[in-house]
Amino acid sequence: MSKTDGKKCILAVDDTAIVLTRISNTLRNDYEVITVNSGVRALKYLEQEKPDLILLDIRMAQKNGIETLKEIRKMKDREDIPVIMLTGVEDKDSVLESAKLGICDYILKPFYSDDLLKRIRRAFEQEEERRTE
Repeated sequence: MSKTDGKKCILAVDDTAIVLTRISNTLRNDYEVITVNSGVRALKYLEQEKPDLILLDIRMAQKNGIETLKEIRKMKDREDIPVIMLTGVEDKDSVLESAKLGICDYILKPFYSDDLLKRIRRAFEQEEERRTE
């Protein structure tokens, strides 16, 4: 992704248009935001581009977020992209499965804009620390 304005790029994946709009409105001042409405579209996007972070819903048609994340983790040069699950699903199995796949955070919807921004900043800080070790 060309980052001519220097902003980090975030890929938001959710099958609900209003959630994607809210994410985009929350993040657009600080980040370049790409939105897609399915795991299938996210994987197609990732074949061509490499965002700096992915916000990923769990419950989606066609391919759910955990299935999508499993495929991302198998992609060459994409497997290490930080992922935050942003979802209405709070069941223990989803949390544990997501953690096993190396997510950096798990945020429940509905989300607070300030909290989302804070957690994204923290994810980028952790990624920077990991790279400098």
